[in-house]
Amino acid sequence: MSGWKENIRVGDLADEQKLEARCRKCGHSHYLTRALICVSPEREFLSIAELEQETLCKARGCRGRVRLSLVRQDDLSGFVGGLA
Repeated sequence: MSGWKENIRVGDLADEQKLEARCRKCGHSHYLTRALICVSPEREFLSIAELEQETLCKARGCRGRVRLSLVRQDDLSGFVGGLA
């Protein structure tokens, strides 16, 4: 089964779009942008799943595995439904 992490490549991300990397071990989170990820040209062909496997936590002394998620940039709308 392929999910969104296998379907999206780093090169598909917009310049202002961010990925949140949250550590599975300590809970620390940091943000990645396309400019930070693509320090070499061939890294833009990595899928998000491959990037997730090679990214480590940046907290001091942790170096745990992280979970990547897309950060939404658009405005959030409130719940408009209700009981009739």
